[in-house]
Amino acid sequence: MKKRVKPGTFVEIKTRKQKYKGILIESYEKGVLLLKLKSGYNIGIKEKDVLAIKEIKKPKEKEIKIRLKQNPKLPNISVIITGGTISSQVDYKTGGVKPLTKPEQLFALSPKLLEVVNIKKIERPFQIFSEDMTVKEWQKLAGITAKLLNEKDNQGIIITHGTDTLHYTSAALAFMLKDLNKPVCLTYSQRSIDRGSSDATLNLQCSGYAALSNIAEVMIVGHATSSDNFCQAIRGTKARKMHTSRRDTFKSINEWPLAKIYQDGKIQILNKNYNKRSNNQVNEDTAFENKTALIKFYPGASSEILNFLTDKKYKGIVIEGTGFGHTSKEWIPAIKRAIQQGIIVAIAAQTLYGRLDPHVYSRARELQKLGVIYCEDMLPETAYIKLGWILGHTQNKKEVKHLMQTNIAGEINKKLSERDFLY
Repeated sequence: MKKRVKPGTFVEIKTRKQKYKGILIESYEKGVLLLKLKSGYNIGIKEKDVLAIKEIKKPKEKEIKIRLKQNPKLPNISVIITGGTISSQVDYKTGGVKPLTKPEQLFALSPKLLEVVNIKKIERPFQIFSEDMTVKEWQKLAGITAKLLNEKDNQGIIITHGTDTLHYTSAALAFMLKDLNKPVCLTYSQRSIDRGSSDATLNLQCSGYAALSNIAEVMIVGHATSSDNFCQAIRGTKARKMHTSRRDTFKSINEWPLAKIYQDGKIQILNKNYNKRSNNQVNEDTAFENKTALIKFYPGASSEILNFLTDKKYKGIVIEGTGFGHTSKEWIPAIKRAIQQGIIVAIAAQTLYGRLDPHVYSRARELQKLGVIYCEDMLPETAYIKLGWILGHTQNKKEVKHLMQTNIAGEINKKLSERDFLY
């Protein structure tokens, strides 16, 4: 190729077959040009196929003037920004996404929320992708959220978050925020907020309506379908990310969603089992045992991981078991050893849907006799969060078992039925 053009330049590339227009971005494969099209998709073009490359313009990154047009007559809420795709924008040099430089940019790019609420406060305690979340961040987030909820003129909270571990955070907050008095709405986007196809605008708008509702729960609010028609609110302990890229990635497992939320503000209650607004004083209860693990049983899996965790003096282990809550017989001695050394061992269903029953098969009966706790219809991630939170308060075996089998934050659905499958 005769002409070298810097990444970030808007170009027209002519090949033997056709012409392409887009922004040239960095390519890490030798002999390949990478082009970001107007649609947002990237394509690779072999340099040997390029007949000509024309530089059209070198785009300047948008400098957003942070002048939020707020209406003080609207109800007040607060927003906590933690990172993830929803608070990122396209980097036209690399083709990836990068964090917004100022939190206010989120609403400048997606102003529909400002037609619903008046944002009283914006907090940004950290700016990280969700895979980097730890107990430390959950605890910090719970503390900030509790403080904001106890402000009388604050009607609710919106928390923006990356999708990959959002359901871990929602479960953690559900246990760590005691005597919840107002809605806490965690929301997300699968596409960065500056894309025309971003799902952030509807998710934020619907979160605004949910934050003003009577549903005083920790919930995930986001697209209910792949179209921009309505969102759903899912209880934080019953939500699961179920698709890598779809807008409606979060589904309610073993329970109907709490509500449908429409663009015009209409809220259709689907599940009447929720806490109502109150004058409670919210307390943060963030104790958590870090030496808690979540592991998956699979055919041929070695029990070495159990022995490793036992040797490392872990306090609690949640196993994703097969069927009604099974592991292979090869795991039995390692589970027995762990329990004898004081480790709490619980089993959750890797099928996600349905309730565990230790009385159907002899293997599960044997595990139960050893002292394994069966987590009913709890999601494995929720069971992990719950066990870590309980062990942060007590390590008495009887108390832990009792609390694990007690419905604390809507994590157990005692009335599980066929209608709760694949809603």
